[in-house]
Amino acid sequence: MASKVKGVPDDSSVVIPRLVCRDPAAAIDFCARAFGAVELNRRPGPDGTVAHALMTIGPAMVMIEAEWPTLPSRAPLTDGSSPVVIFVYVEDVDQTIERAVANGAQVLVPLQNQFWGDRIAWIMDPRGMCGPWQLESRRQQRRSERIDGLRFSLTSEGPMDLPPLRTRGLTRACSRRAGQPRAPLGH
Repeated sequence: MASKVKGVPDDSSVVIPRLVCRDPAAAIDFCARAFGAVELNRRPGPDGTVAHALMTIGPAMVMIEAEWPTLPSRAPLTDGSSPVVIFVYVEDVDQTIERAVANGAQVLVPLQNQFWGDRIAWIMDPRGMCGPWQLESRRQQRRSERIDGLRFSLTSEGPMDLPPLRTRGLTRACSRRAGQPRAPLGH
């Protein structure tokens, strides 16, 4: 009798982001240097360049992928605008941002303490390969009743009392007031 194969392997994350990048080899290098990511495997494409890699950042898995003409996924725009933001908790956000910038990242939102107890920043990896990234460290444990009682609004200063993002698309998306419909980015 054959043994049953598990649908979800024991050594795999249940959700694994696949980051489509223009230069997967450079993205792998950036993730390793900036976030301490560990490469688990790497596969070449038909031309010998990197087509796929599986990495871990802490306990979480992430895939780095090349763009493929037969698939609809594309790398994000280099200005930081993307419908997806990669959120990563790190032990020391200040040191991580310093390492990321030293390895070519652009700061989109500077380091800032937030009312819920985290210190955060947003970056775009070099050449906009597969970001933007929101990096956070918990600095203070807040009770949920306290957080629920705090107010913030979506204003021209952006969500979470952040300064405006340095890209047109993200600034516009973050600057609308709660309850108002979002205008198309082309207008």
